[in-house]
Amino acid sequence: MADASFLTFVSQGTETDFSGWDFSYITKTGRMVEAPLPWSYGSRVVDLMSKSNTLLDMGTGGGEFLASLKPLPATVHATEGYAPNIDVARKTLEPLGVRVAVLENEDRLPYEDGTFDLILNRHEYYHPEDVMRLLKPGGVFLTQQVGGEDNKKFHTLLGAPEKHTFDDWHLANARKQLHGVGFSIEKAEEAMVNQRFYDVGAIIYYLKAVAFEIPDFSVERYREGLEAIHSSINANGFIDIPSHRFLLQARKPI
Repeated sequence: MADASFLTFVSQGTETDFSGWDFSYITKTGRMVEAPLPWSYGSRVVDLMSKSNTLLDMGTGGGEFLASLKPLPATVHATEGYAPNIDVARKTLEPLGVRVAVLENEDRLPYEDGTFDLILNRHEYYHPEDVMRLLKPGGVFLTQQVGGEDNKKFHTLLGAPEKHTFDDWHLANARKQLHGVGFSIEKAEEAMVNQRFYDVGAIIYYLKAVAFEIPDFSVERYREGLEAIHSSINANGFIDIPSHRFLLQARKPI
């Protein structure tokens, strides 16, 4: 029989709503902590944005990150394809003058050729040829991506089916793709770092939010694994889940 603390964490993790792409419910309380990367995507964005007049943020989520960067360039657009995020993004960004487009075709975004001098992409799919099309000559594409080795420990711990769809998604392949369509690569970094979880409720909340990670996730289906994780955290204080990230900064030729 599960102990009372397990049931408390299950209740909190399942009943607390998630919106936009905001994990502050578990990060601001210190229940989940991400180890720092050897680069700062935000610092790169601030530097590049200071030289930009026309910006596109691909996959803006709820717009929280982009809104935090104000003052923004003169012309800013954002895309979002995840339906629950769209209204959140518009409420967050439209008061700042940002136009949010619903993503309908991932391979061809709804903008004219040569529209932007800076395109940002944090953890979002992109089509290299279309990014090249959208940039002005000399424009910059900055992306931080989630690599194919990300979060695989969750699958092992819970006994969930392993994901292999993105096994080859790592820095070398992404760099090769961008170079192949004519970009010059200015920065390229890759890292494996840990996300540390201090209770099973934070894990439930996280996996509920990132539904693509374990698509059939539910407490009922994976209860045995969750109870084992809860016991491990009780014994050790936390559990670490390796995260795979890489960063690329690329420039379109003049």
